[in-house]
Amino acid sequence: MIQRFIELGEGLSDIYELLEMARYNKERVQHLMAFHTIVKNRPVTSLGVVMKPTAEGKFQAIYFCREGVPNPNIMENKRFSLFEQTADELDKTIIQLDVKPSSFFPEKDLYYQHLIAILRLNHYISPLQ
Repeated sequence: MIQRFIELGEGLSDIYELLEMARYNKERVQHLMAFHTIVKNRPVTSLGVVMKPTAEGKFQAIYFCREGVPNPNIMENKRFSLFEQTADELDKTIIQLDVKPSSFFPEKDLYYQHLIAILRLNHYISPLQ
């Protein structure tokens, strides 16, 4: 199985796209995720939508807005409120995890491999088959 993060961006318009993608593909949405971290002494959150694997090709997409939202556990914000509204619409619980910042890794691919390992270890996505 191929599991890949597909980064949309960090801005508000990117989060709107993430939310629309989740609503449009509501039958395929497996999890809504919030990854909390600290970047330059600022508590921030990445938002992710984990899709169910495709029937053909065994591909699992994780759409992602990286480190562009203030951590909602410290400061309420509209971006996370919109994510919560979408979770309610889809009858999903937002899974929240604390992770290392992407800047900790020398390459973005290593950061995403790290997140995939965390998701697999916590059984949020399937192990390699």
